[in-house]
Formats: sequence, structure tokens, C-alpha cells
Amino acid sequence: MKTGESRKYDLEERLISFALKVLEVSEMLPRTYAGNHISGQIVRSGTSPALNYGEAQAAESSEDFIHKMGIVLKELRETSISLQIIIRKPLTSDIAAAQEYLNECKELIAIFASSIKTAKTKNIKKA
Repeated sequence: MKTGESRKYDLEERLISFALKVLEVSEMLPRTYAGNHISGQIVRSGTSPALNYGEAQAAESSEDFIHKMGIVLKELRETSISLQIIIRKPLTSDIAAAQEYLNECKELIAIFASSIKTAKTKNIKKA
């Protein structure tokens, strides 16, 4: 496997693992109005990055790639805020797990922000 393919696979796997962690958090939340609301939000925003990353891999142009990666970043940021709400409220008794997942989310945000910046720079140089 080439290095580029390895990194793509590792990031895809990392996003899938993150989605599974988000589903775990969702299942820990209380079945109250607030718990149900945040649960629905975090399930959508926390699983979306893996799905949209797959879409980005099939982008039709560099502009399309940048746009789809931007969606991944947006969804990760939304998930980060949901996790912060879960921790601060607190909506779960397993704050340590929620904090661990928040840390992973922040790392993914940094990776995607950097990747988008690099892609934009390369796109400008092509023009």
C-alpha cells in the first residue's frame, strides 16, 4: 500500500471509529427532552464526517474536494460543541468518555483544517 493510500485509509478508519464513539455517547444520554435533542444532533453531526469524507474521495474537481472537506470540518465542529454541552450540563455520568471523544474530535478538526488549507494552497498554485 502506498503512503498516500495508507493515510487515506487511516483517516477513513479514524472517522468511522469516531462515528461509533459518537453513537456510544448518544446511547449514554438520558431519555429526556434535552437528552433526546442532543442525541439526535450528535448522531447526525458525528456520523456525517465519515460519510462526507467518502464523498470527498470521489470529488469531481479540486474545488469539489475542498467543498466536501469543508462539510466534514463543519460537522466535526458541530459535534465538538454538542460534546461540550454534554460535558458541561452534564448529560452523562461517563464524563471521561465524553471528554476523550471531544479530544479526538478536536484532533480531527485540526487535521481537516490543515488539509483544507493545503488543498486551497495547491489549488491556487494550479490557477
